[in-house]
Amino acid sequence: ALEAVGFLVSLELRPSEITERADVVLPVAAVAEKAGTFLNWEGRVRFFEAALKPEQMTRRVAPTDARVLQMLADAMDVHLGLPDLRTTRAELDRLGAWDGPKASEPHETAGPLPRPAAGEAVLAGHRLLLDQGVLQEGDEALAGTRHAAHARLSAATAAEAGIGNGDLLAVTSSAGTVELPLRITEMPDRVVWLPLNSVGGGVASDTGALPGSLVRIGPAATAGEAPKEVEA
Repeated sequence: ALEAVGFLVSLELRPSEITERADVVLPVAAVAEKAGTFLNWEGRVRFFEAALKPEQMTRRVAPTDARVLQMLADAMDVHLGLPDLRTTRAELDRLGAWDGPKASEPHETAGPLPRPAAGEAVLAGHRLLLDQGVLQEGDEALAGTRHAAHARLSAATAAEAGIGNGDLLAVTSSAGTVELPLRITEMPDRVVWLPLNSVGGGVASDTGALPGSLVRIGPAATAGEAPKEVEA
């Protein structure tokens, strides 16, 4: 969709795939540096104030998103009438809460549960707070505090796969393999946990597998074929 945009303006904190395509990139303040509004999934509004005040900053504070949008609108002769936070919040109050129809509940048919055999496991994982995310770009001190990436298996599953604590574990799916040192952890058997964005291009990019997928596991030197398909 970005290819179809005639002129792209990006409001960002860090470089990203969008800023690479943008014609103009304008810096904006981080959440901790500005006051604003959160809207939760129920439509409830929560106002918040800046946690870091201008006098506490070692650099000039970037403008807020609302201020940048107001300046862009003025330049385009489109008058939003929202010059400051007080006016913006008053406008939100005037709009009121949504009183229209609610979205219908999702209707999905549950798929079959994966049934891993010996040498297989169900992939589990989540992103660590400090990983390869773009918010660490340009901050080598912060990036240097990342935890080392490890895979995790139960003791029974590790023994079944023929791999010990600290050994290099290979997790293989149809599109590729991720290799990480193993930490034996108290967890369900035949489940392998991986940090999703701490090595390579990320687990999904490197293996083609997402949490809940069936993968093969084994010592890195003898990791085998991709897992068999699970029939419905």
